[in-house]
Amino acid sequence: MKKNLVSFILTFLFMAILWVVLSGKFEPLLLFLGFVSVSLVSLLCGNMLFSNPSSDYPGTFFRFILYIPWLLLQIILANWHVLKLVFSPDMMDKIDPHIIVFNTRLKKDFSILTMANSITLTPGTITVTANLDGKFRVHAIDKACAEELPGEMEERVAKIFGE
Repeated sequence: MKKNLVSFILTFLFMAILWVVLSGKFEPLLLFLGFVSVSLVSLLCGNMLFSNPSSDYPGTFFRFILYIPWLLLQIILANWHVLKLVFSPDMMDKIDPHIIVFNTRLKKDFSILTMANSITLTPGTITVTANLDGKFRVHAIDKACAEELPGEMEERVAKIFGE
């Protein structure tokens, strides 16, 4: 019961803050309706977002927040790489699409999910499969994109989740 209460509270707080930030509405009726909606969703789905809240949740949250700027930089750099690739006169020679397979040391389902989504968000790569046993299949547009995996991204994701 305690675990469900913690999951409910964390989900409620996260969704309430997100709702207020995204809506920007502060009229009493809309705040009340937002409170009711967030309460209902938190009650029904609270165990989905925070299924295993740990004592290190605040640390994980802040490490994840610090990961976001690095990921955004990688997205920008990968966009630049793909842009140069596409506008290159010998584009057809440089593009070498293939599937790479690698094993990761990540064990937690949320860290594997974060890694898979981070790879897919980065232009030039798409996660095809990511298994809970740590096996990834990733489509890469060229050799340069493939060589960087798993690399620093895996290290940073592992650091976030304490692996």
